[in-house]
Amino acid sequence: MFLTISATGTPERPATDLGFLLHKHPDKAQGFSTSYGTAHVLYPEASAERCTAALLLEVDAVALVRRGKGKGRGGAPDAALAQYVNDRPYAASSLLAVALSAVFSSAMKGQCTARPELPARPLPLRIEVPALPARGGADLVRALFEPLGWTVTVEAVVLDAAFPEWGDSRYVRLVLESERLTLAEALRHLYVLLPVLDDAKHYWVSSDEVDKLLRAGEGWLPDHPEQRLITSRYLARRWSLTRAATERLELVRLAETDDSAVEDIDNAVEDRPDDETDTGAEAAKGSPDASADDGDVNAHRSTDESPDGSADGKAVSLAVLRRDAILAALHASGAGRVLDLGCGQGQLVQALLKDPRFTEIVGVDVSMRALTVAARRLKLDRMGERQASRVQLVQGSLAYTDKRLKGYDAAVLSEVIEHLDLPRLPALEYAVFGSARPRTVLVTTPNVEYNVRWESLPAGHSRHGDHRFEWTREEFRGWAHTVAERHGYGVEFVPVGDDDPEVGPPTQMAVFTMNERLNDPNAKEEKAA
Repeated sequence: MFLTISATGTPERPATDLGFLLHKHPDKAQGFSTSYGTAHVLYPEASAERCTAALLLEVDAVALVRRGKGKGRGGAPDAALAQYVNDRPYAASSLLAVALSAVFSSAMKGQCTARPELPARPLPLRIEVPALPARGGADLVRALFEPLGWTVTVEAVVLDAAFPEWGDSRYVRLVLESERLTLAEALRHLYVLLPVLDDAKHYWVSSDEVDKLLRAGEGWLPDHPEQRLITSRYLARRWSLTRAATERLELVRLAETDDSAVEDIDNAVEDRPDDETDTGAEAAKGSPDASADDGDVNAHRSTDESPDGSADGKAVSLAVLRRDAILAALHASGAGRVLDLGCGQGQLVQALLKDPRFTEIVGVDVSMRALTVAARRLKLDRMGERQASRVQLVQGSLAYTDKRLKGYDAAVLSEVIEHLDLPRLPALEYAVFGSARPRTVLVTTPNVEYNVRWESLPAGHSRHGDHRFEWTREEFRGWAHTVAERHGYGVEFVPVGDDDPEVGPPTQMAVFTMNERLNDPNAKEEKAA
């Protein structure tokens, strides 16, 4: 099997710069040993105007069988002869991808010691793969390469030219052309997509393949329209590996969109035992309201619980009071399908699951660490089929619209908005009230006026280190009324915890209810008339 990489140039930028980038001299033919044969690099042409490098891989069929041990098509023991007589030596596959990575490793990393300015320079490239197995046909080939900036020419290879009635084979001849990609980008595209199109690997796929995929897919895979197919096929359809890769890619996508580091996005869960929950002992600590229901705009909650006193003198954590208030409001609304936007470690989701009136519960969080803890808390892997059908945990950012969140009866934003920088609050507002548009929205947030009642909280400090702001009752009500008027909701306010006559309750909750008449097209027409 082989492929060619060609570049055109000018006297000022000669095409032979390709040799510097590949770290292979155009005047030499070189051979490199691989696990399954020998890779040869040679240059059929090398001038200032045009330079072509060819990678030819000679596959040792016997070594492939011995090393494959039944894994992948190369070692598939479906027939004794088929182990040795197959398409592996001729059709581009994971074997060629591995050879690319081994022979052109520096070029794939974008490194060139002799000419450090070259790797970042886009080149007029042409790549030809004469025999490429394409499970999915020419349409899939285009769907994979065209979004990456390639002009794609793909021709089906007939089974036998002497018998055209037999039709086409599953192989294609592929030509890729681009003038705006670097060589490193081109090689990384090939490294991932060649085995994806073949839909097979010649070696056992283990967890380290996820890291390889993310490294090679950096900068293009998170936003690729066929990301799920690419991830699944590259990881040999192993569900656990595919899920892990998809979760990490989503974090990368959100971080890039948010112009943040991945570590800043996935920071939702502090290191603490999973069984540490809301207890009287926790409440007795007298800590301010850094509650387990806290979360950021990308939907997470921190873990510390805050106290409040009940009427009978028994210590009850404010987080418990808050969840009780939320459950009461949801019952009053008649909601059956509920979104927990900022589900964190799943405390509210767990409470909702205990009530059969809630038929569908979706927890949304940007942090996969938080969702992993939530899944453990809920024991999703051991949950019965009927109960499991009522709940799902999904990764997502509340700063962006998400069609998955549409059509629900109610949504809860419990201790979430205060973790968002104020200039970004309108994005969350539109994503929830303008796009998702549940009939009922519950929003809880700390009441900064109550902070003077926390003996352990220094004056002027927020209840949680990640709070971007804390509102007075007047500020919260002003925001809520503006949101309600803008998006066609009514709003009422409910105190959570001891309603101090001077400073109000520790937590304030707004209950938004969609104004059905304002959202009825017929009613709007009557009003216009």
